[in-house]
Amino acid sequence: MIWYPYEQMKTMKPPYEIVDAAGVYLYTKEEDRMIDSISSWWSVIHGYKHPVLTKAVKDQADVFSHVMMGGLTHPAVRKLSDKLASWLPGDLDYCFFSDSGSVAVEVALKMAMQFNVNRKDPRKTVLSLTHAYHGDTFKTMEVGDDEDYHFAFESKRGVIHIPTEIPALEEAFEKHHRELNCFIVEPLLQGAGGMRMYGLDFLKRARQLCDQYDVLLIFDEVATGFGRTGYRFVADEVLPDILVLGKALTGGYIGHAVTVAGEKVYRGFYGDDPSLALMHGPTFMGNALACSVALASIELFEGQDYMAKIHRITEIMRRELADFSSPKVKEVRIMGGCVCLEVRDRKDLLGYQEFAAKRGVFARPFLNCLYAMPPYVIAEDELVEVISAMKAWFE
Repeated sequence: MIWYPYEQMKTMKPPYEIVDAAGVYLYTKEEDRMIDSISSWWSVIHGYKHPVLTKAVKDQADVFSHVMMGGLTHPAVRKLSDKLASWLPGDLDYCFFSDSGSVAVEVALKMAMQFNVNRKDPRKTVLSLTHAYHGDTFKTMEVGDDEDYHFAFESKRGVIHIPTEIPALEEAFEKHHRELNCFIVEPLLQGAGGMRMYGLDFLKRARQLCDQYDVLLIFDEVATGFGRTGYRFVADEVLPDILVLGKALTGGYIGHAVTVAGEKVYRGFYGDDPSLALMHGPTFMGNALACSVALASIELFEGQDYMAKIHRITEIMRRELADFSSPKVKEVRIMGGCVCLEVRDRKDLLGYQEFAAKRGVFARPFLNCLYAMPPYVIAEDELVEVISAMKAWFE
């Protein structure tokens, strides 16, 4: 029996069974299709069954699908590492691969902790944001701040949470800089914590304070990377010491993620002493299939000007919602390839999934958020269909 995520198994409704998928559509049967308005948890940016990505997987599978990275390497992981090093900003050149976003964030936090251990610095406290979500493994839950997901796990030792307000940020550094090991954020867009959006000024000030007090800055761009905020990466605007990527890294084809360190962090582990080494190694890190499809995904993103596609999505969302209002909706938020209608009472979203499905749209509201994060290849009429279903629910 399948144990489904984020569900009470006794009362859950039967999930939609997908028998095919192509472009932006999920097919439950030959004549019944739905636009995937959330890109399979924000990962399928090129749509389904993309011929370039499918070919990349098949070609690599014809050679081999996986070899471990302990004592071995292969062309696909070398090519992807080189591409990321040249493509990412600043000195973010050192790629540590893993098999999911949560694990990649764990690796980032572990890097930050051991970086200070290696230089005999006792600081161990992590600064994080209120409403943060960084994954469901234990350390990521600890630095997260969302009781809807992690209410059963109350340990928050060594973690300080602050709102996305510059005075609170400055106060935290003034009071706690002697104990702060790192500051981890989902830059600009806090996804699973409620599609909360904030500005670059906060991150720019964070960078200044981290430099001033020698605190590592970590950007969790698992959800925000690859254009979702309207920036290619928020790291292009404010450079972190460690960057975490996942989800869209492989175009949603295979689970894979990467923790990318800057020169300062990497050098903190480099030396003759074996005890300085990062003792971490997921079995499927650097998986050849994942690396091959990730490289093809990046080439599509570059070669087909995906940032222009994302900016067009933003324009259509703003146009379609310009005159929209409802007493049930507290706020409409749009950023890059994301739109969120926050309702005043989460009960007002009960039944929307079924409502949307009847109109040919797959959606999955959560908390008090009715949102869309469509694949970037979505056509204008398809995106209008998604937004129309959202508006119709409140009419």
